[in-house]
Amino acid sequence: MKLIYLALFTLLLSACGTFSQVEKGNTQAIKVAAQRSEAYLPQLKGKRVGLVVNQTSMVGNRHLADYLLDKSVNVARIFAPEHGFRGDHDAGAHVNSEIDAKTGIPITSIYGKFKKPPVEMLQQLDVVIFDIQDVGVRFYTYISSMHYMMEAAAEAGIQFMVLDRPNPNGRFVDGPILEPAYRSFVGMHPIPVLHGMTVAELARMIKGEGWINQAQSLDLVTIPVANYSRTMHYSLPVAPSPNLPNDQAIGLYPSLCFFEATPISVGRGTDFPFQVLGFDDIALGEFAFNPESRPGSALHPKLEGKALQGTDLRESPERGLNLDWLVEAQQQFSNRDMRLFDRADFMDKLAGTDSLRNAIEAGQSSAEIKQSWQAGLVKFIAQRQPYLLYP
Repeated sequence: MKLIYLALFTLLLSACGTFSQVEKGNTQAIKVAAQRSEAYLPQLKGKRVGLVVNQTSMVGNRHLADYLLDKSVNVARIFAPEHGFRGDHDAGAHVNSEIDAKTGIPITSIYGKFKKPPVEMLQQLDVVIFDIQDVGVRFYTYISSMHYMMEAAAEAGIQFMVLDRPNPNGRFVDGPILEPAYRSFVGMHPIPVLHGMTVAELARMIKGEGWINQAQSLDLVTIPVANYSRTMHYSLPVAPSPNLPNDQAIGLYPSLCFFEATPISVGRGTDFPFQVLGFDDIALGEFAFNPESRPGSALHPKLEGKALQGTDLRESPERGLNLDWLVEAQQQFSNRDMRLFDRADFMDKLAGTDSLRNAIEAGQSSAEIKQSWQAGLVKFIAQRQPYLLYP
């Protein structure tokens, strides 16, 4: 019953099409919002601009900050999310505020001392632009940073503009809806693990559903992607974070990230993070690998220096949310009287509920577990409809 909602509720979801950046009947290439300068540059004239950007914020082969400066836009401040302005910080690593050496623009970390900048800082600006490539998974923290920046802009009374980019997992809506008791920086909104929305669509929903303080007063502007639908395959031109280096890792990330709450390695500290599974005390397969320290992506990876046996998923066609690997690992650990979820609290935050962990530990099948959240997905799909920008 993998992705059962697609079969049961096909009228509510966009049908899965052939993987192509150009859909049948549409010969125009995808054009991300940052490339559509005619749609937003006139709105920036004479304004003091703040940017929420990282290494993915490119206009062709140029960074958005450099592009705007060349267009005589007054870029007054840059806000850096998790992984930093240049995308070279480990997951969870503290990001410091500094001055950008190339432009001289002050950089304020929103993944360090604070996640929401003080109102006084934003009142020095007229508009904040968010342009970051997301991967469409609730626990990927760029959307949490967007949440806090939207709220700060609302409280400061300034405009918030989202330059949209495609969602590489946009064909999928799956997973449990986050419950309020499990809200954290790795899950802030009552949406499923795979929500199937772009950041601009999600920003519209955050405002429309009142998920931030002073939501209705926020002056939100969204610049859509041209020639795009969520059924399209989109290969990311720049890695969105150090441990999602390619399309395969991005496609497996929704399923494999749950293993971060277990003793099992997902390949951090190798050339193939989020593309393998392995452990030292239990052979999870025949593939052997050894995690090692890699500053900038995995300074001290799980099971560092140990010989691991596991599964190579680099050629796996699986996409969306696959629970089979978790269910199988639970069985193997249970047979050895070992606990799979040794970080139960973190697992529940990633899942947005304790019901997923409890169901796996109780021995339920993937199909039984997925069936349990179908009603919530139907409600969410209807709820998100007014905020969608693409077919």
